[in-house]
Amino acid sequence: MISAFANSMKVPELRQRILFTLAMIVIVRLGVYLPLPGVDVERLADWLGRQSQDGSGPLGGLGTLLTIFSGGGLEQCGIFALGIMPYISASIMTQLMGAVIPQWAKMIREEGGRQKMTKYTRMIAIAIAVIQGYLLTSSLRNPESIGLMGLSDIVMYPGWFFTVTTVFIIVTGTMLLMWIGDQITERGVGNGVSLIIAVNIIHSLPGAFNVAWQKCVMNDGGEINPTGALGLVALILFLIIVVALVVTVTQAQRRIPVQYAKRVIGSKMTQGGTQYLPLKLNYSGVMPVIFATAILSLPQLLARQLLSPDGWGIRMVEACLSVNEVWYYLISAFMIFFFSYFWVATMFQPSQIAEDLKRTGGYIPGVRPGPATALFLDQTMQRLTFAGSLFLTLIYFLPSMLHVFAHVDYMVTHFFGGTSLLILVGVLLDMMKQVETTLLQKNYDGFLKKGKIRGKYSHLQGTGEAASASAVTVIWIIIAVGVLAALIIFAR
Repeated sequence: MISAFANSMKVPELRQRILFTLAMIVIVRLGVYLPLPGVDVERLADWLGRQSQDGSGPLGGLGTLLTIFSGGGLEQCGIFALGIMPYISASIMTQLMGAVIPQWAKMIREEGGRQKMTKYTRMIAIAIAVIQGYLLTSSLRNPESIGLMGLSDIVMYPGWFFTVTTVFIIVTGTMLLMWIGDQITERGVGNGVSLIIAVNIIHSLPGAFNVAWQKCVMNDGGEINPTGALGLVALILFLIIVVALVVTVTQAQRRIPVQYAKRVIGSKMTQGGTQYLPLKLNYSGVMPVIFATAILSLPQLLARQLLSPDGWGIRMVEACLSVNEVWYYLISAFMIFFFSYFWVATMFQPSQIAEDLKRTGGYIPGVRPGPATALFLDQTMQRLTFAGSLFLTLIYFLPSMLHVFAHVDYMVTHFFGGTSLLILVGVLLDMMKQVETTLLQKNYDGFLKKGKIRGKYSHLQGTGEAASASAVTVIWIIIAVGVLAALIIFAR
């Protein structure tokens, strides 16, 4: 594996793609720390930091999710405060529309349909960013309206000018992130949008390790606790085991054998043989967890805006939907199972697959072609979805269980499961697949000598021409000058 990383820098095109990707990542992280004008960023970051440590408070899981996806942009109240979340929401909406609305699905299958879908996705993302930017600006002007007590007067000069300029800056930052994501996908390594999310998640890793070190290893007097050090080692080993399980389940497939008979096409005869139809165990990926986290947090936000702070209604909502409550676990588990089956029902089309197999002369041994094949694929996918949903539910509950039973800080536990770990594993595997494919094409060994990492959709990335060496050099020079100027200003 180490030689694979060394070989990746020997291929000029791959080296330029990696350096270009790193440059874009640096720009994304620098934009997080560019604050919005007229906002007391220190007070807001301190308050949100305290709230995100235990995952409770007025923002609940949704606030934690937004903080993770924005890479601290929400805490820093920077120009990337919304992160890439508006584009993700728009992508989910367009995908669901393509599965539910027949006219939309027909448009996607037509020539140029994907380009139209991308254009509509960006337009919807801008609309969502405007709405979320306005809501965020209103919350900054009056934090107590959504239950953020103790944050009054964090905006220095509130008014219509502040609202207009702040919304414009936030929307512009989201559009810039969308453009950077597209550039990484075409000219870099991996999927740009997913990589931005992964980088924003990883940014809190040093802080989480520092918190774990202070809580587990150091005593109140500043001395090292040997028992706590053993606990930290056990925690790291447990993290390795969890990551290995997530990778295994993410890559797990049920391979359905498909037999093809010999056929005559024109003047040529095609050879028959056996191929395999891979059905993923976790077909829906991380989407059910994102849906469940966002939807369960909305009632608390609405209750705080519409109901009296001391009323029985808001107390009932918090008793049912607060983290670590029994009803919260039951409802979360139900929603994860529901959205897993819903995603499979909308995205997986067994009738279309059965028709394609019948048209190309393929059949599953022991199963009649046509409706019987569709029924077999549907039943198989239902069983796989149940196992995948059960795994997602366990991973979703693991951070809360560690926080309650092992008394581990929530800033540390979100790396052991939930949305963060699933996204990180998926993004890193995706990048390794693309690098592996390029190395094998250039006659280099990949990451593994046996069982090569191959991805079904790896050919969709890196479709654009790699950035030239001079362009990458200019980008890195501009970044270095900007960082140097910032350090000089900070030193003064």
